[in-house]
Amino acid sequence: MPNMSKSKTPVPEQNPEVRARNFEEVTLGYTEELALAEASRCLNCPTKPCVSGCPVGVRIPEFIEKITHQDYAGAYEIIHSTNALPAVCGRVCPQERQCESRCVRAKNGEAVGIGRLERFIADLHQDKDQLDAIIKKPDSNHHKIAIVGGGNEAMN
Repeated sequence: MPNMSKSKTPVPEQNPEVRARNFEEVTLGYTEELALAEASRCLNCPTKPCVSGCPVGVRIPEFIEKITHQDYAGAYEIIHSTNALPAVCGRVCPQERQCESRCVRAKNGEAVGIGRLERFIADLHQDKDQLDAIIKKPDSNHHKIAIVGGGNEAMN
C-alpha cells in the first residue's frame, strides 16, 4: 500500500557544529528504513511521467518498485542500465527540475525523492562491492616506460 504522506521522507544531515569542522558530505543519505518509507510513496503511475523528465531515461518506477521489495541489486541493475554514474547523479542531478517536477505526487504535495533513492541504491551497491574493487598490481611484462614530468626517480 502506498505511503500517502504529502512530504518527502527527510534525509539525515550532519549536525552543523560537526560539519563546520570537516569536509564530509552534509547530507548523510537514507538508511534502509527511510528509503523503504520514501519508495512506498511512489504510485507507480501507468504513464510514468517521471521517466520522460530524466535525461538518461532511467526507468524510475521500476527501480523504486524493486526497492519496495528490498531487491536492491535489481534496483541497481535497472538504474545502471541507462546511467553509468548513479552515485554522482543521485547527488548532483537537478531532479527537482527534471524527473521530480513531472511526478504525479508533486501535484498535491512533494514529489517522490527520486534522487535520494538513486543515491541510496548507488551507495549501497558501492559499499557491497568495496572489497571487490581493490586494484591488484598486474604482473610485470618487463617493458619499461617513461612518464613526462614523472621526475628522475624513474631513471634510478
